[in-house]
Amino acid sequence: MENCQAPRAHVSTPARLAPPGACDCHFHIFGPHDRYPMSPGRAYTPPEATMADYDTIRTTLGLQRFVVVQPSIYGIDNRCTLDAVAAFGPARARAVAVIDDSFDAAALASLHAAGVRGVRFNAVSGNGTPLEQLATLAGRIAPLGWHLQLYLHGGALPDLAPVLAALPVPVVIDHMGQVASVKGVAHPEFQALRRLLDGGHAWVKLCGYRSSSAGYPFHDMLDQARALIAAAPERCLWGTDWPHPNFMGTMPDDGALLDLLGEWAGSERQRHRILVDNPAVLYGFS
Repeated sequence: MENCQAPRAHVSTPARLAPPGACDCHFHIFGPHDRYPMSPGRAYTPPEATMADYDTIRTTLGLQRFVVVQPSIYGIDNRCTLDAVAAFGPARARAVAVIDDSFDAAALASLHAAGVRGVRFNAVSGNGTPLEQLATLAGRIAPLGWHLQLYLHGGALPDLAPVLAALPVPVVIDHMGQVASVKGVAHPEFQALRRLLDGGHAWVKLCGYRSSSAGYPFHDMLDQARALIAAAPERCLWGTDWPHPNFMGTMPDDGALLDLLGEWAGSERQRHRILVDNPAVLYGFS
C-alpha cells in the first residue's frame, strides 16, 4: 500500500481567474482521518486534505461551485464526501458517490437528497464497484436522473465503449479516458472515446494531466484536449483533481492547470462553457 505525496503547499494564481459560477467538477476530500476511517482494501494512503485545505485552492482559482468525488480509499462509505457537500451547501455543491448493488431505492433517495447526482466506477485504483454491476446500477439510478462516472485505463475503452453507449443513463469519462498522450488522437483508444462522445451519450472530464506522457507541466495534452472539445463542446467538464491522489510525478500546480484549460479551450466563450454552463446542465445548478 503506497503512501501518497501531499499536494503543493502553495499554488499559483492563474493568469485569469475562473469566471463567476465556475465549477470544479472533480476533487476529493480526505479526512480528518480520525473522523473518517480509510478502507482496509484501499490501494494507497493519502495525507489529510480537508475542507479547510481546499478553501485555499478554490479561493486562489476563483471557483464557486463544487463536485466532490468519492475517492477509492473510502469504498462505499460516502460520509466524508457527503459532509463536504453539506458544508458547501446545496446551492453550490454536488457529489459523485460510490455504491454497489446493496443500495436500494430508499438509500438512493437519501443520497439524492444529500446532493448526489452520479455514481463512480473506479477500475484503476481498485477498492471499487465491479464493472459487472454497471447495467444493474444504471437501471436503478436512471429514475433519479443521475449519471455514471468511470475511471478506466485507456486500454479498456475499445471493448467497453459499446457497453457504455447502451446504458440508459449518461456516462462521464474521467481524466480524458486515461489515453497516454504519446499514443495520439488516431489511436484506437482515443477513437473509442471519440465515438462515445459522437454518440451524444457521454461527457468527458478534461482533468487529463494523468494521461500526460511528458509530465509536468503537461503541455503534451493539447492535441487530445482540443480534439475532445471540438467533438463535444457542450459535454466537456473540468476539474482540478485536487489533492491529486496517488500521483507519482511532479505535483500539479492547480493555478497552472486552470491556465492550461484556457489554452485548450481557445476562447473565453468556450472556457466559460466548460467551467460554468456545462456543469450547470449535468449537475443541476440553477
